[in-house]
Amino acid sequence: MNIINFTPIPAFVGGMLIGLAVIIFLVGNGRIAGISGIVDNLFFSKNNRLDNILFIVGVILGPIIYQNVTKSIIPFTITTSIPVVILGGIFVGMGTKIGSGCTSGHGICGISRFSIRSIVATLVFLTTGTLTVLVMRII
Repeated sequence: MNIINFTPIPAFVGGMLIGLAVIIFLVGNGRIAGISGIVDNLFFSKNNRLDNILFIVGVILGPIIYQNVTKSIIPFTITTSIPVVILGGIFVGMGTKIGSGCTSGHGICGISRFSIRSIVATLVFLTTGTLTVLVMRII
């Protein structure tokens, strides 16, 4: 078992910061901080455009600032297949529309509000992700 990525303290601090951001976003403008909803509103709504832009910029700049402040490398890999990335993006977008939200909206905001729909959606996300990893390791 590979436990190199087991970092409980940074994970805890990161989780607390995500929770704080969700609270600030909800209190600040009365909306749930689900990424798919924010991106959807950014492109297809005339309301709250500045809030949406600032939130997305923060999501992008957060890891960059963290990396520069801590002088640590954030390792990640992504497929080099552009068609796979595009197809994956289309499937994720379709899934968030069908499921009325994404993992951040359901998993963070919905569960904390005790939403049964969000709890079920999150269980489906986790089960599907786990099965996908198992199948990909077999293939």
